[in-house]
Amino acid sequence: MASSDTRTFVFDIESVADGDLVSRLRYPGEGLAAEPAIARYRAELMQENGKDFIPYTFQLPISLVIAKVAKDLSLQDLIVLDEKHSRPHEITRLFWDGWRKYQRPKLISFNGRGFDMPLLELCAFRYGVAIPDWFAEDARNFDQPRYRYNTAAHFDLYEWLTNSGASRFAGGLSLAANLIGKPGKMEVAGHMVQDLWDAGKKAEIHDYCRGDVLDTYFVFLRSRLLAGDIDLKREQALIEHARGWIEAKAADCPGLTRYLAAWGDWKSPY
Repeated sequence: MASSDTRTFVFDIESVADGDLVSRLRYPGEGLAAEPAIARYRAELMQENGKDFIPYTFQLPISLVIAKVAKDLSLQDLIVLDEKHSRPHEITRLFWDGWRKYQRPKLISFNGRGFDMPLLELCAFRYGVAIPDWFAEDARNFDQPRYRYNTAAHFDLYEWLTNSGASRFAGGLSLAANLIGKPGKMEVAGHMVQDLWDAGKKAEIHDYCRGDVLDTYFVFLRSRLLAGDIDLKREQALIEHARGWIEAKAADCPGLTRYLAAWGDWKSPY
């Protein structure tokens, strides 16, 4: 049952390239199998711009983690959608169904407007998942949940930190997390996900995604301190509550154990 006290979803997605789509559209008539098509496209991208990350339009979600957050901003749960199978169509359905069943909680992301939400919208398009309450086309544009500046529906921390793209935030989520003592990137980084998936290391991808979501949650708490929604004492109490929750779950999740091992506490300079 959806908890009426859950008001916020902090989330992150890991994705991999759809090799069949890459082969069909990038190399038509060549009969390339999925893996060689992906390898070729990555090599071309690396040569062109020094990065081999394939655009989201050719991607499929294979890990989506949600931190459920209560009205008082406390961490309630951390879930992986379709964890056992990592089916893109099922991840897509579960995300949109969950958003609706929890009465459209506020979404919190880091660069979710630039990647995660466009990918989820495109997957809804691909799989025929109706999301009329997300598009809300009869509402005024600034009341539509997907409207770029509607922070009541989707609060993108990257947009917030950069004043909607007015500056460039070098270092990303990992830097923001490290500034407040949290682990940031550890053994895995985003550019490694495709290779981990190809190697069958699904659990490692889920653990990486869990860590990103926890980092995003703690960065979100600090943003609420800056905005005046909570004070420093309340922020630190919420962090301690979250640490207790993580410790209670860590025995069954190696990724949470590694996250705790890299944990740091923010030190006040005053």
